Amino acid sequence: MLRDRRIAGLLLGDLLANVGTGMLLVAMPVQTLSLHGGVPKAIAIGLVEAAPFVLSTLLALAIGLGRVRVPPRTLLVADCVLRSLTFATLGVLAVAGLLTLPVLVAGLLFGATFRLAGSSSRRLLATSAAGEAGRFSVNGLLGLNTTFALYIAGPVLGGVVVATAGAGFALFVDAGGALILLAATLACVPQPAEPPERPEGSGWRILRRRPVAARLLVVEFFFNFLYMPIEVALPLYVTGTLHAGASGLGWLWGALGAGAFLGAALVGRLRNLPQRPLLVAIIGLWALCPIGLALTGDLTVALLVFGLGGLVYAPFTPVAYSFLQAGLAPGEQQPVVTLWTTGATVAAPLGLALGGPLIELAGSTGGLVLSGVLTLLLLPIAACVIRGSAPGRGLRHPEPPKSDRAVLGRTPEREPTCA
Repeated sequence: MLRDRRIAGLLLGDLLANVGTGMLLVAMPVQTLSLHGGVPKAIAIGLVEAAPFVLSTLLALAIGLGRVRVPPRTLLVADCVLRSLTFATLGVLAVAGLLTLPVLVAGLLFGATFRLAGSSSRRLLATSAAGEAGRFSVNGLLGLNTTFALYIAGPVLGGVVVATAGAGFALFVDAGGALILLAATLACVPQPAEPPERPEGSGWRILRRRPVAARLLVVEFFFNFLYMPIEVALPLYVTGTLHAGASGLGWLWGALGAGAFLGAALVGRLRNLPQRPLLVAIIGLWALCPIGLALTGDLTVALLVFGLGGLVYAPFTPVAYSFLQAGLAPGEQQPVVTLWTTGATVAAPLGLALGGPLIELAGSTGGLVLSGVLTLLLLPIAACVIRGSAPGRGLRHPEPPKSDRAVLGRTPEREPTCA
């Protein structure tokens, strides 16, 4: 896959952009705690974490549920431009000491308008360039990018930047990452020769033709929903229970990323396993992670627990997306993938909105335990929901994939127009 310059360039831009976003996992809670004022800490963190999802969810739902089609390249360019301008402005205000909590929330709300549409567009552009035979590999590489950048390089660098220069400087790095992705998109993804194909029906109507995929989306929604309180609890858990600062939070996210990086690297070896039991097992093993965190007050043990959590969770998204995209016509990819991404991600603001009051009442360790226990209760529901039959066997491709070399040698007439 990486021998194709278009795919390699887009994946490199995606990687570097995600590093900046990963730095914000550490920087934004620290920034929030420095200016929350009279707002309770957990509530303030929840507001800041949820803000980027609100407008972006509305836009993505309009694309996934409606009939209007915007080329993925256009959406990704818009995301990069708006994100770079907005986050650079927030960085200037933070460095100048003029940033307030309402301004930060408003900036994240507006600057991330195209976040979900841009995220699904990255996947669509990369997988369409790879073709059907290379889809599983590219989804795995995107997962590898995300885990390395968001949970290893980004948080570790974020901890260093916050400790040495201040949280505001991480906003500049994220703005710079968006500009790099913009350059990669303009250079590696040509303009579509024709308008995007209009599918028959909305993304939800198309998704309903594959009942197992629709039910799996419901499972993923609640899986993500029950995870989100962890993001609210973690900064307070690090400073309170572990007695560590920003660097400790960075190392904790880095441990998750290290485990997830290894898990993502092994995704290709899992493609021939029974995928439904694998997905259920991932949910159960991940549920033990926040419970394990709550039971320890030692940073080293916490790093090990979170690293194992990343290892078991990493294969979930690549396998789920590869299953989803298999069997869809080219014109059906954008509304369905955008709707799936939105449905899976809309759990984030809802979970964060619940997470703030929950952590405020139960405390950081109590919230971690509750998140794990509720996720364990999801296990029998998940096993029942994804047990039904679907075209093909398990979640595998209906037909054996061609070799990657065959994809790279396909004729130009058969290349996807959106790439």
